[in-house]
Parts: sequence; structure tokens; C-alpha cells
Amino acid sequence: MKWNLENLYKDINEWKKDFETMQDVLKTLPEYQGTLHEFEQFRKYYLVQKDVAIMLNKLYQYASLKSDLNRKDVENAARVQTMGDMINRYSQATAFEKPEILSLGWDKVKAFIEKDEALKEYHFPMEKLFHQSEHILDKDKEALLTNYNKLSSQGSSLHGSLSVADNEGKEVILKDGSTISVTSGNFRSYLADLEDPDDRETVFKTIFSHYEGHKHTYAEIYNTVLQADIAHMKSRNYDSALESFLHKNKIDPVVYHNLVDVAKESTHLLKRYYKIRKDYLGLDEHRTFDRFMPLAESSSKFSYDEAKDLFFKSIDHLDEDFKEKAYDSLKDGYVDVYEQDGKQTGAYSSSSLNNHPFILLNYDETLGDVFTVAHEAGHSMHSLFAMEHQPVSTQNYTIFVAEIASTFNEHLLLDYFISNNKGTKEDKIQLLQQSIDDIAATFYRQTLFAAYELKAHEIAEQGQPITHETLNNIMIDLYKEFYDIDISKEPGKSYVWAYIPHMFFAPFYVYQYATSFAASLKLYELVKADPKNIEGHIALLKSGGNDFPMEQVKKAGLDLTDKNVFKAVVNRLETLLDELELALKE
Repeated sequence: MKWNLENLYKDINEWKKDFETMQDVLKTLPEYQGTLHEFEQFRKYYLVQKDVAIMLNKLYQYASLKSDLNRKDVENAARVQTMGDMINRYSQATAFEKPEILSLGWDKVKAFIEKDEALKEYHFPMEKLFHQSEHILDKDKEALLTNYNKLSSQGSSLHGSLSVADNEGKEVILKDGSTISVTSGNFRSYLADLEDPDDRETVFKTIFSHYEGHKHTYAEIYNTVLQADIAHMKSRNYDSALESFLHKNKIDPVVYHNLVDVAKESTHLLKRYYKIRKDYLGLDEHRTFDRFMPLAESSSKFSYDEAKDLFFKSIDHLDEDFKEKAYDSLKDGYVDVYEQDGKQTGAYSSSSLNNHPFILLNYDETLGDVFTVAHEAGHSMHSLFAMEHQPVSTQNYTIFVAEIASTFNEHLLLDYFISNNKGTKEDKIQLLQQSIDDIAATFYRQTLFAAYELKAHEIAEQGQPITHETLNNIMIDLYKEFYDIDISKEPGKSYVWAYIPHMFFAPFYVYQYATSFAASLKLYELVKADPKNIEGHIALLKSGGNDFPMEQVKKAGLDLTDKNVFKAVVNRLETLLDELELALKE
């Protein structure tokens, strides 16, 4: 139940040999500048690029995984930083590539690709490049912009420093006189466990007082992020910041707006859920930080083997290839199961080109962790399908489709668990709450943040000042619209924009969680109606990154410009709320 990193490199010395080889290869890449108009040089460059991509991915993955097993190891951490530097040098060494390819014209590049079987895998990457052509600059300007990469990401670095490095836990005294230490890592558990509403408010206020206390600084940092996005927008001749983030993957802005529209049109279900919670928990008022309070607490424990067995049984009626990839994703040597000192928290699936993906867990036998196993297996299954059916250049898939694979598995497991009475009444209520909370968090909350980002960028694009009051007001209005809650009355909650790292690290990113979730639910609806429809889902997994994501999803049977795809979430939430109300009355 441990990773066997020898599946990547037998030891650190073997890794170092590849690292030195890559150092030498990087020095040769600039030599191709000015020669790609010649077929033989074009062919040689992209065959070298293929090898570079495989080795660079493998080097980084090994360094990253080894570090995550023990984040306290300084040498491991330094190795990850070294790889980050190498990737940046790779970007600088190949800055000439895109402008030079574009100067050849699509007809010539297409002819080169069709001339040699080994180059045909580059058809879509080149098509994608020419799609971006109007926003790619000449080689000198591209090189200049590359020099600003680190500077333009300083907003995210500053946010990390202020929110993590300079944010220490605080001692607070509860109403019963006891003292607890509240940190960003443990405050949610206190909000779930503390029975006294004043104590919950004290814990919440303790966390958000940091953001309120640094409100001017956070506003300036966020303004730095917004201005960097606008500079990118203007430098590359986009009409809006939103377009600059959607254009690369050819995402129609109507998808973004459909998402926000459907979420806003169905907020009555969120309000219904909060009323169910308020009444059942006997609260005078349901505040945002009361959402962590459980409606039931499962005492059931599930071993890791039991978690796998439940997942495998939930998919037993589906296609053999799908089941085979599920078993393969969780095989020995590729899953690190239990928590240990220094290990990275949370869970993820890590993949690299032409290599079997690895899953990190911190499994503690809870019902929630059973679903985490299915979720991460979904990501690894996606990578395994892509690796088997796609060449190197189109194995990597976008985040836009990534969460479809993982959440699809969770829908299967939930329905199997409940319909087969695989737990106690408390298990059922907890699962229903967890599933509703997932919809509230993944679809509605992320869409609220997507609406916030759009508004904040529009204000900045208009040249209006960005202050903490401006940003607070956007959030206050959205929380009122989505939840009918006035967060200005909650201590520090108006500064939730400063608390969310994705706002600073990855603008216009979170909406993809919501779109993926909606797409997976719609696909699941189709499979539930007829298991043979799993073929559409498998086709999506097999496609890796061989097309623009909207086209990939369309081939699986979904049109994201149609609001009905997003309404699958609304239908699911309504059904789960009905089941929850019945379960609470049993």
C-alpha cells in the first residue's frame, strides 16, 4: 500500500543521469531556430521534442512524488524547485518555436505532418496552435514576454506568503473556558463539531480576521493579479480577460454564461437545503459557516480493501474495458494509501506521459474516504485510457474534461451504496448530505466564484479602482443572490475573495469544476438509463487531449452550449433533497 517509485527510476542516481541528459538536450534546442522551414529539420526537432516531453514529465513527476512522501525533506523540496527552473529554461529555449511555425503557414505545416507517419500525431497540436495564431507574437516579443513569466505570477506568490507563511494559528477561549488552537487546517473540523453557535462564530472570526486585518494588502495583491491578466489580454490582442482564458481551448463564452445563468435560476434549491438544515439542526439562523455541521455522523469504518470492493461492485454492470482500467488504476505500487509524518495532505492522481499514474491518499477508513478512492481512480483511469489510445502529443487532457472522469465514478458509487443498503441510517444521511454538499460546493459555490471573477475583471478592464470595498460588495451581492444570506453580518466573511487561493493562482479556472461536474452528471443520466451508453463516456476518456474539449464532450453526446446539460445538476439536487427529507423523517 505504498508507492513503488522504482516504477519510474530505480534510484536517485538513475534520475540524476536523466537530469544531466536533459541539461545537455536543452542546450541544443535553440540550434533549431530559423531551420524549421526545412522538412528534415522540422521532423528532427519534433522527434526530439517528443523525447524531451516524455523525459521532462518523468523527471518532474519523480521529484514531485518523492517530495510529497516527506515534505520535511529539504533535499526533496530543492529537487522540485530545480525541476521548476528547468521547465522555465525549457520554455525560454523553445520561445522561438510558435512564431516560427506560424510563419510557415498552415498549408506547409500540414504538408510536413502528412509527409511522415511519425509526425501525424502533431496534427491537432498544430491545429490548436494555428487557432491561437492571431494572439501569438513574433519571436522577439514572445521571448520578451517569457522573461516576465515569473513577475506576472508574483500576485499568487505574495498571496501564498501572506496566507500561509505569515498566517499563524491563534489560541481562542471557548464559552466553557477551554482553549483551542485554531489554524487554517483545522478550523472546519471545529465548525463541524462545536455545538454552541457562539463558539462556531468565534472560530470562524478567528480565521477570517487575518483576511480582514490585511484587507488593503490583499486588495492590492488581487489588483496585481487583475492587472497582469489585463496586460496579458492587451499584449496578445484579446477583447476581454475572459476571452483570453477561454480562447486557447476554444471554449465558447456562452458555456461560461450558461453555467452562471442555470446556477442563478435554480438557487431556490440551495435555499431549500439551507432551510432543511436550519430546521433539523434547530438553528435560529443558518449562517455560511454552519454548513460544516453534520446532519448525522457515521461511525462506520471501511478498510481500504472494502473501499475498493465497494467501488468495483458499483461498476460491475459496465463495460469490461472500463472495469479493467478501474482495477489497473488501483493496483499495488501505484497507490500510497495511509497518512505518515511529513506526507502531503489530501489526495490526488499524478500522471506523466507514457507512465502509469500514481495516486496519493491519506486514507482514514471514513465513508468520505471511500468516495475519494473512487474519485482518484477516475482520474487514473482517464490517464490509462489516454495513454493506451493516444500518442504522446495528445495524451494530456484539459482540466475542462478531467473532473468528468472522477465525479462520474462518485455518482456510480453513491447510487450503488444507497440502493443496496450498504450502510446504516446514519451512513445514508451522511452520504446524502455529502453528495448535496458536493453539488453546493462544486457547482453552485464555484459558479458563484466564477461570477465574481468575471465581475472583478470587468471592473478592472474599465479602469475602475480595485479596493477591498469594491471586492466585498461583489461578494455580498452574490451571496445574497445565491443563498439569501447577508454575509456582511458575518465576521470577516465579506473577505472570502481573499481566502480563495484559486482567485490568485489560477484566474478563470474554477468554472471548469462546475462544467465538468455538470457534464459527468449528464453522462451518468444517460448511462443510468442504459448501461450501453458507457461507450460515450469511454470514448471521451480514450480521447485524451486529441481535440478541443467542447468537441470531445460533444462526441460523447453532450452540447455544452445547451443549458439542459447544466440542468442535469438541478435534477440531481432536487432528487437528493427529496431523499434527504425522507431519510431525516425515518
